[in-house]
Amino acid sequence: MASVASIRTALATAMSSISGLRTSATVPDAPRPPQAIVMPDRIDYDLDMVRGADRFYFTIILLVARADDRAAQNNLDAYITGASSIKAAVESDRTLGGVVDTCRVTQMRNYAAVSVGEVLYLGAEFDVEVIA
Repeated sequence: MASVASIRTALATAMSSISGLRTSATVPDAPRPPQAIVMPDRIDYDLDMVRGADRFYFTIILLVARADDRAAQNNLDAYITGASSIKAAVESDRTLGGVVDTCRVTQMRNYAAVSVGEVLYLGAEFDVEVIA
């Protein structure tokens, strides 16, 4: 059975295939956009009897620089749909290199300004469901 840490790392690795995107399996003290940060959300235990599988939920927080509103939105939009999207990268190998049984990006939400410390970014959150 996969650990939370190994799934976080596998998700970050999958997204590293997106050109120019920094990824992090842990929450950084100071993000360096564009950056995708993997965070555990919750776990549903015992999908199968006798600890056969669990359902993990992760949130990927995507941050882009917000020096110019229009440019920030265009930059963020490029990661939401299409060949360079978070969904396409994560689901290109649904086993995340054999770490999990399957995974899928279920939604994008909270497209908004995000404040981290004293810095304002534009961000979006992606929900990922993992069976392992």
